[in-house]
Formats: sequence, structure tokens, C-alpha cells
Amino acid sequence: MCGIIGVLGKSEVSPVIVETLRRLEYRGYDSAGIATLDDGIITTRRAVGKLSELERVLKARPVKGTSGIGHTRWATHGSATEANAHPHCAGPVAVVHNGIIENFRELREDLTTKGVNFASETDTEVVAQLTAYFISEGMKPQDAVAATLSRLEGAFALAFLFEAENDLLIAARRGSPLAIGYGDGEMFIGSDAMALAPVTNKITYLEEGDWAVLTRAGAEIFDALGQAVERPIRVVNVDHILIDKGNHRHFMAKEIHEQPSVLAFALSHYLNPERTAVKLPGEAIDFSQFDRLVLVACGTAHYACAVAKYWFEQIARIPVEIDVASEFRYREPPMNGREAVMFISQSGETADTLAALRYVKGKAASIIAIVNVAESSISREADFSLPIMAGPEISVASTKAFTCQLSVLGCLAILAGRQHGVVDATEEKRLIDALMSAPRLVGEAIKTEAELEHASRDLAKTSDIMFLGRGSLFPLALEGALKLKELSYIHAEGFPSGELKHGPIALIDDTVPVVVFAPSGGLFEKTVSNMEEVMARGGKVLLITDEEGAATASDGVWSTIILPKVDPFVAPIVYAVPAQLLAYHTAVEKGTDVDQPRNLAKSVTVE
Repeated sequence: MCGIIGVLGKSEVSPVIVETLRRLEYRGYDSAGIATLDDGIITTRRAVGKLSELERVLKARPVKGTSGIGHTRWATHGSATEANAHPHCAGPVAVVHNGIIENFRELREDLTTKGVNFASETDTEVVAQLTAYFISEGMKPQDAVAATLSRLEGAFALAFLFEAENDLLIAARRGSPLAIGYGDGEMFIGSDAMALAPVTNKITYLEEGDWAVLTRAGAEIFDALGQAVERPIRVVNVDHILIDKGNHRHFMAKEIHEQPSVLAFALSHYLNPERTAVKLPGEAIDFSQFDRLVLVACGTAHYACAVAKYWFEQIARIPVEIDVASEFRYREPPMNGREAVMFISQSGETADTLAALRYVKGKAASIIAIVNVAESSISREADFSLPIMAGPEISVASTKAFTCQLSVLGCLAILAGRQHGVVDATEEKRLIDALMSAPRLVGEAIKTEAELEHASRDLAKTSDIMFLGRGSLFPLALEGALKLKELSYIHAEGFPSGELKHGPIALIDDTVPVVVFAPSGGLFEKTVSNMEEVMARGGKVLLITDEEGAATASDGVWSTIILPKVDPFVAPIVYAVPAQLLAYHTAVEKGTDVDQPRNLAKSVTVE
């Protein structure tokens, strides 16, 4: 993910910004830039490539100033060019940004009608131009930022620098993480504590929706409603800063809450600047060459494949087989040389998945890897490697990697449909718009955490739990059951809702809670019938649905969790959140080791 730095210092900040940006290189980037305030005037330097290129530019054309912001960018909206690199300036404002502004097209069109000219292809420039416009209308910087934030949709972290304001930085976060650092007469902004480690160990993590006004005397923090709030200052152990949990009790909690940010980052990596078409990085994959797809993975990644089967078959009309990697090569499936085989693995080192990949070499038309570690064995040995852009995932139980895998697979399903001629440009844009809404909707789903935590207290007292779902939510039932048993050691099983009466209903009594994933829509009435079958036998139903579904079917259920209304295409991504949070809080209630459950490993490198 991109990196943000902001400094209100005592001396020249350029060297400090470059050093702190260096600590963010692990996130991946292809351009970098800096803006400083010198005699009240903003000066920027930007360069494509590594930080060494920016340093070369700074050596040739130094910048001065004791206030500044910096950024490392991975090209998303617009290619990796100097014009698209951050910071972006407009009038008296410079901005750096992580995340996605979902409504940037509408904002850009509105500003264009007001006579604003744009110099880049990025969504970030819209933020700078909108803030500058409000200032031109007579607003002060703080009010202009507040007005800008109220117009933005999406997940983002932002830092603002203003001309003639040497003692002012403004920061804001929604979905993407951002931290404030406290020094001795100095203040800092950073994407994470690791970036700030060279300059301070006193950190405040902004919470969802927070924005902050920084001066060298300190920070005034406001919540999403604009109310002044206090956030704790933590002293972070620099030696352990690489594995910092932030405000969270466990890495899993942190990684669940990171999902709006990493999803936005992953999606922007696979879409063109206008967000109207899927565009793969590097060499293109031509799905029109393939008669069928074979998806191979283990554990949670296998359930991502199960969701993708619905997508590829319904959207692209391509037949799909899915297989567990540990069984695939021993089954010796025949290959006709007209199929693409996809291998999905967070680590890229999963032994069973790697062995399956090696089995199909020379047999399949193409081998595609979808991984989180770019230099992994699976990535290197595939014909095409597609990163999921989730960032480091520390907790053994996969959360953000799962939803990022889904986001990449969703993009591929759209691309395959377009290449097979069954998805036109209008439908492609509709599907992309649905995908682009996922980061925001996931953020909304996270807001149900308190209700899910309450429900988990009862779940923790049980010994058996059942999960039900229909269509592309059936794999979520499997994933929900897997997460729960991984973390809490409670026996859980997932079933298609329609299969309940074909055997599993024998398990139902008043001691077996049933978690039902059921957004309103085409299959909802059938799912309601299955719920009635459970409740008629004394079963306790935890219904996870939207407002429309709750209004129709919440009578008689034990508990109802209401999620936002979602397009059916992205429902598996959004409904993954309550599955994760239920498992997490049930495990916390039971007192198990959440981040390192017994008998499990993050990367399974043995068969």
C-alpha cells in the first residue's frame, strides 16, 4: 500500500521525510514525492521509480522548509508518471492520499464546470482541487477540509499542507489507517507507527472517520460528526514496531479493520483510471483462449475459489472446476490444453498448492497465480502472477487476504466475460461500480461489531454451530464455519440452505445455533423457508441480512444483524466481515489464542 508522511519540524524536513518514506518501502510503490513549505510557498519534487530517484532529484534541486509532506505511490488511477505522483497541488493546497475516492468522477465533472483544470489522471487531485475551491470561496483551511471530507465517498487517508500556514497540517482517515506522532515541539503524520519510528515513539492512532488539525503544540482531533474528541497517546516499543497491533487487541482484529483500505488498494490496481474497465498489470491474460477454468487452493483460499466459480460461470459463462490442492494431483485430472488453471495462496508457498501447480505444468494452456507474496515460489513458477495487495497478514486466520482474493477474482470474472463477448461495456461498468462500492460497504459492515460481539457470548457456550447460505453465499457459510472452528475450537459446519432438509436438519435442536447469511433478493424467500424449518424444531437462528430482509423475516429469530444493501455480485465480500467478527469475538470470549490457534500455521509448507 502507498505510504504517507507529514512533518511539522524544527529544522529542514526534507531529509526526515525521505528517511521515513524509506521505512515504508516494504509496502510497494513506483513513484515518490515530497512537498515543503519555504517562506510560505509550497515547493514539490516528484520522481518515478524508487526513492533513490527522488533523492537524485532533490540533490539537483533541493527544497527547503520546516513543514512538509511526502508519499510513496503504487500506480492505480493513472500510470506511473511524474504528473500522477503525489503530492498533488491546487492553488494553496498540497495533498497526499492513500485509498480510493469512489465519487471522484462526479466531483471532477462538477469542478470542471466551475472552470477548474486538472493536471493528472488521479482521483487524489480531486481532493486538492475541491479544497482549493472552498478556500477560493473564502473558507479557512480547516473549514475547507471539513467541507471537502463531507463530499468524499470511499476509503482514504489524507494529509494536507497549506501555503502561508507554516504551523499547520491536517490529517483525515476513513477506512485507511493513519497515525499521529508527538515530538518535542514537533508533530508528525504517518501511515503507521513503523514510518514514525525514526522520529518518535509517542503515537496516537486516528479512529474511523477521525480528522485532526496539527500544530507544533499538539493535535486537535475531531470525529466523523465534527465533535472534538480525545484519543490516547501510546508509547510504542520501537524494537517491536514492525509487528504493532495499533489500537487493537489482536492482529486479527487489526486485519479485519484494515479491509476497507486494502480492498480499495487491490481494486484500484486492477482497474483503468476511469474505473470503467478491468486492466491487468503487465502481460495480459486472454480468457477467450480457454474452454474452462480450474481453480485450486487450500483452506480459506479454496472457499474464495468456490465464490469465484459462481462469478465466472454466471458472469463470463465459462465452466469452472474447483479442487482442494491436497487432492488435485492425486486425482490426476485430465487436461486438454485448453484450460487455464488458477492457484490461489496467501503465502505463495503452500506445499499442496505448489505441488498441484507443478503437476499441471506442460498440461494446461496457462497457469495463473493469485498470491500475496510477489516473490513466492508459486508466483515465480506460474505463467502469470497477480498480487492481491493485502499487505502483511500476521494472524494465522486469514481475513483481509480472503477478501482481497475475492476482489481480484471478481475483476478477473468481469474481464473474462468481456473477452468472451458476454459482458458489454455498460455491464462491465455496472459490475465495476459494484466492486468499487465494496470497500465502503465493508466499512459499514464493520460497524456491526458490537452486535456481533454480543451474539458471540452465547455462541461461546455452545459445542456445535451450523452456518447456512445460498448461491455465492454458500461458500461464506463454509468460510464462517472454518473461521469459528479454527479460532474457538467449537465444532461448526457450513451447508447450502437448500441441503438442510437432506440430512443436516437431524442435528437441529435448541442447543445448536444456526447462522444464516441471507441478503434480500432472488433466493431470499427460499432461505426464509429453510429458517422456518430450523425454528420449528427449536433451533436458534442468527440472521445476517439487510434492512429489507430483516423487515420480512426477523420474526422468531434469536438475533438479527443488519448489513447495508449490497449488489449480489459483492455480497460475498461484504458478508465475510460478520463471519470473521463472529469467529473473532467467540474466540475472545472463550479465551483461546486468537492470532496463533493451536495446531495451525500461517504458511503450510509441508504436505
